[in-house]
Amino acid sequence: MGIETADDAGVYKLTDEIALIQTVDFLTPMVDDPFHFGQIAAANALSDIYAMGGKPLTAMNLMGFPVNVLDLSVLNTIIRGGLEKIHESGAILVGGHSVDDQELKYGLSVTGVVHPDSIWSNAGAKTGDKIILTKPIGLGVINTAIKAEMASDEEIKNAVGIMSRLNRISSELIAQIGGVHACTDVTGFGLIGHLYNICRFSHVNVSLFTERIPLIDKAEDYSKMGLLPAGAYANRKFYQSHVESKSDIPDFFSDLLYDPQTSGGLLVCVDAEKSDILLNTLFEKGETWCVIVGEVSGPGGKIILE
Repeated sequence: MGIETADDAGVYKLTDEIALIQTVDFLTPMVDDPFHFGQIAAANALSDIYAMGGKPLTAMNLMGFPVNVLDLSVLNTIIRGGLEKIHESGAILVGGHSVDDQELKYGLSVTGVVHPDSIWSNAGAKTGDKIILTKPIGLGVINTAIKAEMASDEEIKNAVGIMSRLNRISSELIAQIGGVHACTDVTGFGLIGHLYNICRFSHVNVSLFTERIPLIDKAEDYSKMGLLPAGAYANRKFYQSHVESKSDIPDFFSDLLYDPQTSGGLLVCVDAEKSDILLNTLFEKGETWCVIVGEVSGPGGKIILE
């Protein structure tokens, strides 16, 4: 699996039992605390392995650091935050690379494994599948409020908790129960953008149940105030021609559908017969944000808002 289907990672078959998953991702800071930034950037990179149905094995640090601007203790704290999430994932840190850069950046190159018969792609969704989202949306709006120094300490804490939460439990439970036909994670292209990749490469239409989509606390308020990141406008411009609406969607909510996420949740197309069992299991294990947000309605390539 390479670049042809715009999947979350590349996959290379080693043997009949083992396929190698490779991904890389890095971010600029969205929060002031360097430890939290390290956690979030690492969780974001590790998520690509989980979105392919795999298990992370090794990670390598990537760091762009302004050595003449920030104290090296900041670099150390960022890496400690990332290392905590690497260890939480069950992977190990095996090295990395840093450069002197005018803008701070941090992320990971991650290698994982998966059985060749158990790879999740965004190209396999089938008519009748239920679509499950495992984290709320609105993180881009909240991060914009944080940068504008408008977000409260409680709102920042809540956002950090969601962004730094690994998709590990969700991925492992979904793999155990089975029935997955397609999967991706929701990051910079927003919910609409990543869902469209499923539509495009699976050649299906998707009905999105807008009233069921979970929002992070205060995302509605900030969206109504117009605190949208630039990426939301870019996403709308690129993807809106692939979206149809059967109902009146408030402007603030429409904006949130295009809102770029940082370390967002998994978006999973699963066999309808497995969906209720899967949701109940996820809730029992503490994944309480999980909800069915849509279904695959037939052949095509459109997102239909309902």
